[in-house]
Amino acid sequence: MAKSGGGDYFKRSKAIINAKCINARTTKDGKNTLGPYGTFCRYLVDNHSGLLYKGWWAALAIHAVEAFVSLKVCSNKGINNMTTRCLWFFQTFLFGFASLGLLIKYKPERRKKN
Repeated sequence: MAKSGGGDYFKRSKAIINAKCINARTTKDGKNTLGPYGTFCRYLVDNHSGLLYKGWWAALAIHAVEAFVSLKVCSNKGINNMTTRCLWFFQTFLFGFASLGLLIKYKPERRKKN
């Protein structure tokens, strides 16, 4: 979705394509299917759950700030279509700087002054 005027510029983040979900299951005999990574995750959950909890909230707050920054960047770059701005907001909230970086790199065409 990109028009020549720049008011509708939107580009999907590659993070959407590359996002992978890890399904960590424990078998009936107690072995983790993720190997050393699963053992490390279990260690963190068992011994440092408070730190993980605080880190999750910090990551959520950072993504929220980045999403609001994306609205300001849209305004500065002349992207004034509300649907497009909402797309940038939600994509940036989900994927953070992977999305915001695409928006920051966008250089709209400058209009000639007569």
